[in-house]
Amino acid sequence: QVQLVESGGGLVQPGGSLRLSCAASGIAFSIYVMGWYRQAPGKQRELVARISSDGFTDYYADSVKGRFTIARDNAKRTLYLQMNSLKVEDTAVYYCRTMAPTYWGQGTQVTVSS
Repeated sequence: QVQLVESGGGLVQPGGSLRLSCAASGIAFSIYVMGWYRQAPGKQRELVARISSDGFTDYYADSVKGRFTIARDNAKRTLYLQMNSLKVEDTAVYYCRTMAPTYWGQGTQVTVSS
């Protein structure tokens, strides 16, 4: 069975850093394009970053470009999101996702507050 499990969320002050992980099982992880999405209170879910199956091609939303870095370790079947210079506006539930076919993780809460 397919399972995506996010971890690493928590409470952080503005300007701080956080590293999210998504552990995958039940799929051939290395062949999938992977993405991080987030959903803030009262807002729709949005794409944050995407990475190719080989890890060579990245995409970032304008709102996080230069602050976030997406990465993957295919041997460990794990997707990462390094989040630096965090802002209050980054507060959301963060989800990992596979593309074609689509599977979602359960999400991990990130709260940026003083």
